[in-house]
Amino acid sequence: MDRILRVDMTNLRVREEPYPAEWAALGGRALGSRILLREVDPKCDPLGPDNKVVFAPGSLAGSAAPTSGRMSVCAKSPLTGGIKEANAGGQPGQKLMRLGYRAVVVEGQPKDPEKRYVLTITKDGARIDEAQDLKGLRTYACCEKLSGRTSKRAAFIVCGPAGELRFRGASVALTDQDNRYPTRHAARGGLGAVMGAKGLKAIVVDDEGTSARTPKDPKTFKELVTNMTKAYKAGPQLFALGTSASVPIANMLHTFPTRNRREMQFEDADKIDGARIVENFETRGGGMHNCMSGCIVRCSNVVHGPDKSYVTSALEFETIALMGSNCAVGDIDKIAKMDRLCDELGLDTIETGGAFAVAMDGGKIAFGDADAMIRLLEAVDKGSDELAVAVANGVVATGKKYGVPRIPAVKGQGIPAWEPRTLPATGVTYCTSPMGADHTAGLVIGAPDNDLARASQQAQIVNAVCDSSGFCQFMQPTLEEMRRLFNAMYGLDLTEDDIVDYGWQCLQEEWEFNRKAGFTEADDRLPEWMSTEAVPSNGAVFQVPPEEIRRVYTKMEKTPEFLAMKAVG
Repeated sequence: MDRILRVDMTNLRVREEPYPAEWAALGGRALGSRILLREVDPKCDPLGPDNKVVFAPGSLAGSAAPTSGRMSVCAKSPLTGGIKEANAGGQPGQKLMRLGYRAVVVEGQPKDPEKRYVLTITKDGARIDEAQDLKGLRTYACCEKLSGRTSKRAAFIVCGPAGELRFRGASVALTDQDNRYPTRHAARGGLGAVMGAKGLKAIVVDDEGTSARTPKDPKTFKELVTNMTKAYKAGPQLFALGTSASVPIANMLHTFPTRNRREMQFEDADKIDGARIVENFETRGGGMHNCMSGCIVRCSNVVHGPDKSYVTSALEFETIALMGSNCAVGDIDKIAKMDRLCDELGLDTIETGGAFAVAMDGGKIAFGDADAMIRLLEAVDKGSDELAVAVANGVVATGKKYGVPRIPAVKGQGIPAWEPRTLPATGVTYCTSPMGADHTAGLVIGAPDNDLARASQQAQIVNAVCDSSGFCQFMQPTLEEMRRLFNAMYGLDLTEDDIVDYGWQCLQEEWEFNRKAGFTEADDRLPEWMSTEAVPSNGAVFQVPPEEIRRVYTKMEKTPEFLAMKAVG
């Protein structure tokens, strides 16, 4: 029987409740958003006891569906002040669903804020244990200690020291398929700070004694999985070399942020191209692997340094862009070291890279000074260096602290690599997404007939369903594929209209949360300078009229091509 696990951090108690049958297809983002809208005061202090953090695997996680084990982390964001979902791969989502837990809802705060706790979940239930020996540990050291006292099958969800210190750029770390490294991060929105404010240092998920989830219609489900897998493997394999291979494409498209987005092409792009990582596999070691069981995409690169020792996994395009070109750093090995430090600390590399660039724009560090960036990251968990603390609190905090007017953020969240002036439909997504500036909410490279609002709305609906299913966006599932899998998995009869409504309802509930939190139309805008300052290399300026942006909030009729749209992020 599927359940919801309730965790009370004030009284250190756990309890289970049956999962509502009418929510059968809900999972991940859609499930977390519904729980938050129903149970959390949108005006609460995001780092106070009234906020809740929801850990929700996608509805297809734990099954044989390929690359479908992602986990959503949902809470009111301390970074944006609105609702936030961030999801990640790794093993915890798969294992939690095999145990029958559709969501873990954590509320309250310990009576002693200095205490740290571990939640352990097995087939026999759940318990909370004090774990003072884990306090302040970086994520790798924390996982090493946990591994020494748990079974080999256990996977971990970990709050890094940045989250414990309640820094608003903090992420939540999940371990990978080999349970070696906490390198999969639910990174955006500062949700690690919410976990840290709960005193919850880690969650151990041990699915010993369980097996894969059984579909209601196993024959149809197997056929769908087989066809989907064959189609993917016969396709172009876009992510066979990881997202870092996107560097030359982004540079060519004028969407490779450089020097706090003053330029959108980087003169040293070739030096930090993901191709350099792949070239090094032969001499340094490393290679491509999958972050979760059942993944057929294998987009994760395992990066080794010049001495052939392990450094990080995976070094993604967004990290290379925000901590590399955006800061004028053209050294792939130093970017890899910064990525490792962010994983250790539990920091979002997009938010942190953006904050570093703002600090550089304000003259606090020189553009290109990777050594200074590394020194500051090493100081984050000490909590005493003023600039390190500002950067760990994100783009807006850094800009305000040092009086820098050029702050690339929407609704308080730093803008990812994909440039809204060059890609205006993506800019519409940044303006209207409940998540703030987040490319995974609805990245649009080109809008048919230049219908920007429609392109953004459709992308946001498809990605909301994808984020709820457990599929990785790199699997590029369509609405139609997800509809059929939901029906076979849960014995449902969802129609084409139903699956569109599924994503639309998710957005509606998130927008409603933000409205109650105090968001208005005035928040649906990019930084003013993006409408006046052209991208030097292509002359692009964001000049989408407000009425076009607002069209996203009115549901449009579905086009024949809509159900075949692929999730892209």
